[in-house]
Amino acid sequence: MIVFGIFTFESSRKATQEMDTQSCRDNELQKNQECCCRAEMKKPDVPTNGIKHGLRKGKQEDGQHWIAGYVDTPVGRIPRIETTLQFKDRLGSWKARWSIGRMDYAVDPGLYAVGDPDPKSPVFVSANYKMSFDVLRSHLKGMSAWVLVLDTKGINVWCAAGKGTFGTDEIVNRIQQTGLSEVISHRTIIVPQLGAPGVSAHRVKEQSGYRVIYGPVRASDIPPFVENHFKTTPEMRIVQFGLIDRLVLTPIEIVSWGRRMFWGKHGLVLILMLLLVSGLDRSGFALKKVLILGPEALLMYAAAFLCGTFFTPLLLPWLPGRALSVKGAFLGLLVVLGVGWYRWGAPGGLGVKVNILAWLFLLPTISSFIAVTFVGATTYTSLSGVFKEMKRAVPAYIATTIIGVVLLVFGQFA
Repeated sequence: MIVFGIFTFESSRKATQEMDTQSCRDNELQKNQECCCRAEMKKPDVPTNGIKHGLRKGKQEDGQHWIAGYVDTPVGRIPRIETTLQFKDRLGSWKARWSIGRMDYAVDPGLYAVGDPDPKSPVFVSANYKMSFDVLRSHLKGMSAWVLVLDTKGINVWCAAGKGTFGTDEIVNRIQQTGLSEVISHRTIIVPQLGAPGVSAHRVKEQSGYRVIYGPVRASDIPPFVENHFKTTPEMRIVQFGLIDRLVLTPIEIVSWGRRMFWGKHGLVLILMLLLVSGLDRSGFALKKVLILGPEALLMYAAAFLCGTFFTPLLLPWLPGRALSVKGAFLGLLVVLGVGWYRWGAPGGLGVKVNILAWLFLLPTISSFIAVTFVGATTYTSLSGVFKEMKRAVPAYIATTIIGVVLLVFGQFA
């Protein structure tokens, strides 16, 4: 019980600290907002404004494979970026979704060129998360434009806007650092709609002289947005969060929670405790019981993990309740009820029934707690709403955990 409590509180502390950073870094809506990147280049051929361009820390052998030359401007040579994604780009995005090198998946902030832009070409503002950068450039195919990349510490537009790194001050600062006013003749920049929470358009105008136009939610809508004279339709302002959008976000949840629950120190201790409890009986401890009941306990534990990390995000719109904690608990409850219906009359008598009742408290608690941390990716709630939700849910988690553990131990002696 003590171990489970330590695991719960430690996970709660880490989850609330990382909720707005860790999952936000890569849990970006599929084909969403316009973002770009940061890096280090070893070649001396860089823009005269002093900004390097490429992937950071040499995470790829060819950190500038997406640079297709340079455009001469009054402030120096600006990198021209490719609009066709290569295998390296897709592999990098896949790795980032599985938490492989994702903390460095960013490129240098600065000014980039697409096609053959001139002083009248539009300027798209974005963040420096490379997955977003790739999405943006792939949807600028056939266009001539400038891309102004902000330093958002490798976080996508939406999350960076909430954290303040994609904001008014950074836009104004980046305009000045890149010498944008010497490159273009107009004074208009296009900011993705999801960056609006961090950007004050009138302050940008006052401090830099640039007018802010809010573009569409998704980068895929940029071509029709440009054709419509830089005006969004109502559909372009709707944040979709469909099945595919949710599915591509589950790998990072699986990896993140897998580390905590299966190969993290608290998770390993908890697994060991589950195995030890499964071997208890009236005579003391029986290894034979561990071999029989231990796998069952681990399967229930794994079921809670899958409910929270995979099935709750996948089935999000169809699960009852608005709170993520309720959705996660409901799915966990269904699993236990299904197991109970199948196992209620199994040999073992009262012990089996008490064991099922124990997991009736434990499994929904675990799946619910995991589901709450999906706030970093979902459009269904907000960070402040989750903190309020956690204040109500944590006491319930503690109570159900205590009851579940007591029943689990009692069932071994029944």
